[in-house]
Amino acid sequence: MKINNYGVNPINPYKNQQLKAEATKKTAASFEDHLEISSQAKDLQGIKNYSTERADKVQALKQQVEAGTYKVDPNKLATDLLKYYRP
Repeated sequence: MKINNYGVNPINPYKNQQLKAEATKKTAASFEDHLEISSQAKDLQGIKNYSTERADKVQALKQQVEAGTYKVDPNKLATDLLKYYRP
């Protein structure tokens, strides 16, 4: 009877440590929080209307700037700056 490799670990111990580290990374990644908002909830919040209204407003401003008809109201600008820097 012949016994080979008695008491010898055929796996590299450093490789074992690396496998354990990879396993903990995989388990840590599986516990991430996820938030999903349904389309019905988005409709109730009015997000779709807001984004289309915002896109229309931006498009109108672009056209005014390109045409050279965009005018800045200095009084409104000053009050908005004061509101921003003096909460």
